[in-house]
Amino acid sequence: MSEMKITIQAESYYLPEQSIMESKRFLWSYEITITNESDHIVQLLNRYWRITDLSGHIEEVKGPGVIGLQPIIKPGRKFAYSSLCQLMTPKGTMEGQYQMQTLEEVSFSIEIPKFALLSPISDAQRGRLH
Repeated sequence: MSEMKITIQAESYYLPEQSIMESKRFLWSYEITITNESDHIVQLLNRYWRITDLSGHIEEVKGPGVIGLQPIIKPGRKFAYSSLCQLMTPKGTMEGQYQMQTLEEVSFSIEIPKFALLSPISDAQRGRLH
């Protein structure tokens, strides 16, 4: 079988209007684009996220598909989706992997590169959060 060339791009957007600094509630939207550069039709079966906040707290999220879907991605095509992440600190990171398979039921994993969740909270403001 030829190599599974699947690329993952991630972008995050801080949502100040939905974040409440005094309540330690910081919210981001993130968009993931999965590009199938292989010669095979693939399906995303499961996701695993490792979310780390500024204090070092780690949350792991596992489950079937993404946003309620287990998308099938044809060669040369992309699948994009948006979701939300909430932290108790003004900065953090997300990383993980997708479990995928071909139509021939060959399973493989694709790493989701680590990306930052950043807000424009100043160091002085952050000091008041502790």
